[in-house]
Amino acid sequence: MSETAPGLIDTRVDGGVGHIVMSNPSRMNAMNSAMWRALPTAVARLDGDPEVRVIVVRGAGEAAFSAGADISEFGAVRSTPEAVQAYEDLNSAAIDALLAAQKPVVAAVRGFCLGGGFALAMCCDIRLASADAQFGIPAARLGLGYNPRWMRPLLAGMSAAHVKEVLFTGDRFDSQAALRMGMAQRVYADAEFAQQTDAVIARIAQNAPLSIRASKAAINAVAESALRLDDPAWATLDALVDACFRSADYAEGRAAFAEKRKPVFRGR
Repeated sequence: MSETAPGLIDTRVDGGVGHIVMSNPSRMNAMNSAMWRALPTAVARLDGDPEVRVIVVRGAGEAAFSAGADISEFGAVRSTPEAVQAYEDLNSAAIDALLAAQKPVVAAVRGFCLGGGFALAMCCDIRLASADAQFGIPAARLGLGYNPRWMRPLLAGMSAAHVKEVLFTGDRFDSQAALRMGMAQRVYADAEFAQQTDAVIARIAQNAPLSIRASKAAINAVAESALRLDDPAWATLDALVDACFRSADYAEGRAAFAEKRKPVFRGR
C-alpha cells in the first residue's frame, strides 16, 4: 500500500518492510514544516502495523537522504521567538517518534545527509550508507543553536569528541569518515547499494520480531542510563525476554534448527 502525505512524506508496506520516504527532490529532500509534522504519524502507523517487521527511512531518488531543514521556510517559520519554538517542537516530535519506535529502524543513506536529515538518520538503529554519502550539521555556519535535546541520538552513535568535531566545524564528512566516526555502520559501493541494503533489511525482517524488540529495548535502556540492580526498569526488560521464551516463534526456531530448515517467524 502507498500513501503520500501533503508534506511529501511517503509511506508504504512491502513484504514486512515499512518504508518512510522523505520526498522533496527539488530541494534535495529538505524537510519542510509539513514534512516534520507528518513524520511522527508515519512512524506511529508503521510501528503499530502488525505486518511490519522493520522500518526503513530513506530519501526520494539517489541524490540525497535529506539536506536538512528547508531553509527557504526560515523567514516565516523562524521569524519570531515564538515561531522558532513552534518549529523546534515539530522537529523534536519527529525525532522523538523515531527514537520511540519499538521496531528496528534502518536509515538507507544516499547522497547528502545534512542538518536535520543527519539528526533523523542518527535516530535510526542502523545506518547503511552509499559510497557517495556526505554527512554534516552546518548549524555553526548558519548561526543556529543546536537543540540540546537532539544530542542523545548523536551521542548514541558517536563519541563526544566526534560530535564536537561535527558541530564545531560544520564540515561535511565523506562515507569513509562517517564509517570511522559512527555515523554509519556499513558503506556500500553506489552500484551495489540497493542490493546490499535490501539484503540487510530482509535478514532483519526474517528474524524473530519479539527477540529483536526485547534486544532493542534492553540496548536502549542500558545505553541511555546507568541502571541500578534494583531499578524497576529491569522487570520490564525481563518480561520482554520471557515473552520470547514463551512464544510460538521460539518453538518454531528450535524446530527449524532441529529439522535443518529456515524458520518462519510470525511475531507471536
